[in-house]
Amino acid sequence: MHFKLIIALTEDSITDKIVKAARLKGATGSTVISTARGEGLKAAKTFLGLNLETQRDVCLLLVEEHLSRDILETIEATGEFEANPGSGIAFSIDVEDAVGISHQVSQLSERVEEEI
Repeated sequence: MHFKLIIALTEDSITDKIVKAARLKGATGSTVISTARGEGLKAAKTFLGLNLETQRDVCLLLVEEHLSRDILETIEATGEFEANPGSGIAFSIDVEDAVGISHQVSQLSERVEEEI
């Protein structure tokens, strides 16, 4: 079984909604790192030296490769990343190897067989 790591950088107000939607599409878990900062095409606005940017979260989801595109598209649609520039981005990278997930493989095997 091969995996991809989906990384979603989201506003903290929509993180729970995105993780829930990803799980409905086949993600078996997630790790959320809070208190992230970033800057997009335009620099963040400040007021009297204070940043006016919203809090960001980093969501890490290790997903089976056959489910990854559907999960990635679900994350984008749920977060409305294309409709609202600056609301977040998500991307996936190949994972060469992973350990500690054998308990998830049996559950994933059945679902992936249905998808293929």
